[in-house]
Amino acid sequence: MNNFLSFQIHGDADHDGGIAESLASLLAFFEGATAQGPGGLFSAIMPGLASMDNVHPLLVHFPIAFLLGFFALDLIGTLAKKQAWRAVASCLLYFGTVAAVVTVTAGFIAASTVAHGENVHEIMERHEHIGIAVLVLTSLLSLWRRKSGSLIQGGANVLFLILAGLLCVLLSLGADLGGLMVYKYGVAVEAVAVPEHAHEHSSHEHSDHDHPH
Repeated sequence: MNNFLSFQIHGDADHDGGIAESLASLLAFFEGATAQGPGGLFSAIMPGLASMDNVHPLLVHFPIAFLLGFFALDLIGTLAKKQAWRAVASCLLYFGTVAAVVTVTAGFIAASTVAHGENVHEIMERHEHIGIAVLVLTSLLSLWRRKSGSLIQGGANVLFLILAGLLCVLLSLGADLGGLMVYKYGVAVEAVAVPEHAHEHSSHEHSDHDHPH
């Protein structure tokens, strides 16, 4: 059932059947998934999410994407005097604030349920504090933008953009600590033995190596 997903990851270098084999794998995947119960169907379609102990690692991408996009679009819109772009940036700010509320809430739940040692506890606390700071700052920016009734102008907008830039710095610092916990200390990661994957190459690649010019 995972043949189709494997094809998407590795490309067709390991599959001599090309498009036909890919289509057959896709059909086999859907056929096997529909034959299972609701739980099995969910695990087949979303295997990564089904294996998670908590959804915080999944949710964290949304406030990062929304809020970084908001700052970039609002800054460019201000410099280029594109009010329509800044209006779109406002929407991204509001979406990012809602996503931050959900993500921080899930983060608190994850912190209390995920096993971790003393070497990670201080990092996790700093990660939490930065997450709270991001939530507070993005909420204040959203309220300020909403209460103004229109796009902020002049010196007030300069201050607004400075705070929005600070928000992006905090997002980056928080993301860095999250990556540190996962990729260095393996927090919430189930260790598995990974066999070496040998890629097969096409025949013309072998011929080029076998017969050097």
